[in-house]
Amino acid sequence: MAQTVHSAAATATSTTQPDVELRQVVKTFGAEVAVHDLDLAVQQGEFFSILGPSGCGKTTTLRLIAGFETPTAGDVLIQGANVSTVPAHRRPVNTVFQSYALFNHMTVKDNIAFGLKIRRLGSAQVRDRVAEALRLVRLEAMANRYPAQLSGGQQQRVALARALVNRPAVMLLDEPLGALDLKLRKQMQVELTNLHRQLGISFIMVTHDQEEALSLSDRIAVMNNGQIEQIGTPSDIYDRPRTPFVADFIGDTNLLAGQIEQTYPAQVQVTTDRGLRILAQSTGSRASQAVVVSIRPENIGLSLSAPAAVHNCYQGHISHLMYLGTHLHCVVRLSSGETLTVRQPNRAESLGVDAAVYVHWATTDCLVLDAA
Repeated sequence: MAQTVHSAAATATSTTQPDVELRQVVKTFGAEVAVHDLDLAVQQGEFFSILGPSGCGKTTTLRLIAGFETPTAGDVLIQGANVSTVPAHRRPVNTVFQSYALFNHMTVKDNIAFGLKIRRLGSAQVRDRVAEALRLVRLEAMANRYPAQLSGGQQQRVALARALVNRPAVMLLDEPLGALDLKLRKQMQVELTNLHRQLGISFIMVTHDQEEALSLSDRIAVMNNGQIEQIGTPSDIYDRPRTPFVADFIGDTNLLAGQIEQTYPAQVQVTTDRGLRILAQSTGSRASQAVVVSIRPENIGLSLSAPAAVHNCYQGHISHLMYLGTHLHCVVRLSSGETLTVRQPNRAESLGVDAAVYVHWATTDCLVLDAA
């Protein structure tokens, strides 16, 4: 998965005052707990993504920052000020929604100017600020068009300009690219990255798209059931997930449940529920502990003949094969009964359904995670 070059905010120290901070925030709707004891801090100028499945609480978290919801308990701080009870229109943030929420009866420039006119800025100041926003999103030539005359990507840029014209301290993005087709979404990811670099303000984005979060973010918070499972850089989240949920949600992985059978100075041996024995790097796990072994599909080697690998080498048959251009997506059923997903580069070696194969991986290419 491609990653952009992230901003220097990724290395911001904890001594810097965060742009946004949530302290033990709880949000309930009747008996339902949408957000539970949430703590997070977004540093100045950071591109921060909140990632998770539908219903995990990520949109509610964004709405708490925006001021569209009030926390049941805890505090929301923006640039050091407690804004928990401050209404949305008085917070130094602006939100871009998936639906764009443009006024169809207004031109592009009038859509962008709307918030400035509500604040009663002078006409010359409004004109200059709108012109600046149009230049920023490269829509100067579209100023007098109406939303219905624009493409989806152009409408998204108008929504961004309308938010940016108010010069917010923090930009909030609620599934901003979800309504776009794949090719346009890729183009807009580049646009967002460039805007973030130019402006130097904090972006907080909610998304369920793992690749989008990995490619755009300085840091990512993965949410599940109203709580944060892990916060880290894209490489931390992908290469060093701390829980089976994070490993499974970010990208593709194979999860094999079992328990620690033997411990060694630098390695552990895990026996899966179906009797497969896997050697992995030690993570401080103890003997008899219930664990889950995670192996990314791209880390699994596949061959028609027995490889030289001594550990983690197993026989099986290809039960499913998909050609995906640059690579092959294989499902291999092992002799033990386990099923593994394997991603292989597209190559000359002929592979087919029902072919007898060997799969293998290094001890450093699998992670042992606490099953709890």
